[in-house]
Amino acid sequence: MPVELIGMIGVRPEGADGAAVHVIGGAIDREWTRDFAQAHERAGFDRVLVGYTSTSADGFLVAGYAASVTERLSYLLAHRPGFVAPTLAARKAATLDHFTGGRLALHVITGGSDGEQARDGDWLDHDTRYRRTDEYLEIVRRVWTSEKPFDFTGEFYRIKGAFSDVKPLQQPAIPLYFGGASGPAPVVGIKHCDVYALWGEPLAAVRERVAEVRALARRLGREVRFSVSTRPIIAPTEAKAWERAQAILARVQAARPTIVGEGAGIRPQAEGARRLVDFAERADVYDKRLWMPIAAAMGGAGNTTALVGTPEQVAESLLDYYDAGASTLLIRGFDPLNDAVEYGRELIPLVRAEVARRDRAAAVTA
Repeated sequence: MPVELIGMIGVRPEGADGAAVHVIGGAIDREWTRDFAQAHERAGFDRVLVGYTSTSADGFLVAGYAASVTERLSYLLAHRPGFVAPTLAARKAATLDHFTGGRLALHVITGGSDGEQARDGDWLDHDTRYRRTDEYLEIVRRVWTSEKPFDFTGEFYRIKGAFSDVKPLQQPAIPLYFGGASGPAPVVGIKHCDVYALWGEPLAAVRERVAEVRALARRLGREVRFSVSTRPIIAPTEAKAWERAQAILARVQAARPTIVGEGAGIRPQAEGARRLVDFAERADVYDKRLWMPIAAAMGGAGNTTALVGTPEQVAESLLDYYDAGASTLLIRGFDPLNDAVEYGRELIPLVRAEVARRDRAAAVTA
């Protein structure tokens, strides 16, 4: 099975000290955004994530601009249901899909922080937000696929005569990725998504989550793929990689968290972040090189579990996640642009070559 490799872009230089936890937020630097996207394209990434926070630049416009200065690179646009009407969101996404030449996917994040939601005027509680997401995505998909106007009446949306002249260039619909680890998340995600996103947890936990979600998907008559997100820290030798990791940790610990609710000792609301904190409290290292202290320092925020080692060692660890069921690997570094370049030179070719070798071997066996 082919492997999909996803990076992440932002709109301004971050991490001048090589210890950037976040790559979204802040004022827009147009040239930086262009260079960041083009670096990922040259590095051989399939997609880049365009993130979402309640204070950051509009992702639809960021993705549109980045697509205009790249040719092959696709975009995974983070989108929070509830702030744009689902009918309008569907038309916006379908329009962008055409202007990018079919290079768009949506990453649906229901929202795990009440504070983040409140900044945009949303006061629904956690489980209620998932019920809203369920309705929202049903309407979005119907707008993309319906050949005639339709009505919808639900708990959150009442629509009469919904229709779009613009259908996605990708048929039958734009790919949907879904993030969420709490109680209602799997059912909602499986019902609507193509790819279910997991954070960089120890391999045993990832295998367990993959098995649980797959079993639920079978019961619901659905099939989904999986993504795992980690932060590679690579160097020519293992010793130098661990030195670099410790230096990054020291700079992260010295800096105050930039998002309210982040930091060591803060119990995060998001279940995915809570899980990372729990793992970090039990051990610093899992599976040889999954390193937890930066996640602990950030209170689980920012997908901050790191894979530390040489390019060959980290490629081996990424392939372990591939073997655990994750055909999509989302990798981004703490020195965002330079790391993207280095991944393209040192890491991505190793992962792709091994997956291709396995596929050839499987074809011969078949």
